Amino acid sequence: MFRGSATAKIDAKGRFKVPRDFLRVVEENWGPKVFITSVRGEVALLYPLPIWEDIESRLQTLPSTDNTRRRYLQRVSYYGQQGDLDAQGRIVIPQVLRESASLSGEVVVCGIADHLEIWDRKRFEAGLEDDPFTDEDFGVLAEKGV
Repeated sequence: MFRGSATAKIDAKGRFKVPRDFLRVVEENWGPKVFITSVRGEVALLYPLPIWEDIESRLQTLPSTDNTRRRYLQRVSYYGQQGDLDAQGRIVIPQVLRESASLSGEVVVCGIADHLEIWDRKRFEAGLEDDPFTDEDFGVLAEKGV
């Protein structure tokens, strides 16, 4: 389970180094194989491969003619790439995704339960301001028992 956030850097070759605490979780639970992708191109999503394969299995239960399934798979395939974390815990983020999500230099990495989100820091902070967590949001969570 991924929790919290960290800052990291993407080097000139497009390599992202998974922050130490997150890397430990990956290594202890899933191993070095990962799938990195996006749906909208604004954030990179890094999944341990077994987690991603579970998502794929659930998608396979939908009819192949389902348009939502088709659009989702097109996008995650376009932005996505399977790979192995190297000995230093790095992986290259696909160029199309780096460009689309403005991922270079300093980034924010958020643990989102079973995967990591990798954001351009300025885009992430602007999103926090543009879409604040409200009292209504707290109410919805309370209604759901959280």
